[in-house]
Amino acid sequence: MGVLRETGHGPKHAPIPPPPHPTYDLDQIVRLALEEDSAGIGDVTTLSTIPADTQAVASFLAKADGILAGLAVADKVCAAVDPGLEVTWTHKDGDFVVKGTIFGGVRGAARSILVAERVALNFLQRMSGIATAARAMVAAGHAARILETRKTVPGLRLLDKWAVLIGGGVNHRIGLYDMVMIKNNHISAAGSVNAAVHRTLEYTRERGLRVPIEVEARTLQEVHEVLAVLEADPGCIDRIMLDNMTRLDPTLPDGVDVQMLQSAMDLVKGHTIETEASGNVSIETVRRIASTGVGFISCGALTHSVTALDISLRIHDT
Repeated sequence: MGVLRETGHGPKHAPIPPPPHPTYDLDQIVRLALEEDSAGIGDVTTLSTIPADTQAVASFLAKADGILAGLAVADKVCAAVDPGLEVTWTHKDGDFVVKGTIFGGVRGAARSILVAERVALNFLQRMSGIATAARAMVAAGHAARILETRKTVPGLRLLDKWAVLIGGGVNHRIGLYDMVMIKNNHISAAGSVNAAVHRTLEYTRERGLRVPIEVEARTLQEVHEVLAVLEADPGCIDRIMLDNMTRLDPTLPDGVDVQMLQSAMDLVKGHTIETEASGNVSIETVRRIASTGVGFISCGALTHSVTALDISLRIHDT
């Protein structure tokens, strides 16, 4: 699993494969993380305190309740540091663990375990934190499918989006290349919704590109404009994003204007188009947003405001 592509299911402890990507190289990401830590010099603390022939056994311990994610990435970290390290898991990605659960272990050279420790934990903690948040959002969203956004740490997008999948969410577009998303800035620069959509259709049809087309609407007037384009050319738009309609009235609880969102949904009824709500979505507001019948809810906080799951690696006393 160097370059991430859709290659089917991985090992048993990582039953959900990563999202496909034409160029992303997970091995390189792991190497960069290890190089960032060692800078070509090495772990001077470990090298100076631990004899080279010392062997050790360590356990991965959950110090909080949550959903596990990133076990295959931790495998890669350990293998990159020392192929002789033996890593075992008693749980798998997507499992719920309670505080105090030992869910895996590693044995081998003590120096190698200590070098791999922090990088492996950084990946595990971030991915598990995202998966935990996604699982909670999915449970609160009922029938609506929960999406993340591109608001990810640069260089870690595929891992962030993989964690969302493990938590039960659905991936939105992976990058700029796999979906046309016409947002307010595109509409402003193009001059109108109509102009932006028709230029998109001309561009994609000329090149034989088959990518989904989504258009953002922030007001009921913009919803009317999107639907007018759709009515003139049925099927030309795949999804409408009802963006920020959930916080246009700050006087309402949590800033959620469910009535306005519901009005937008009523306008869309009868049209063959998917619906997505976005804008300041939280675990507290997602239930009310989902109550409108919207098909998808996208939440940037899943990846831009991650609370890492507390996980430690403890070497057993010898």
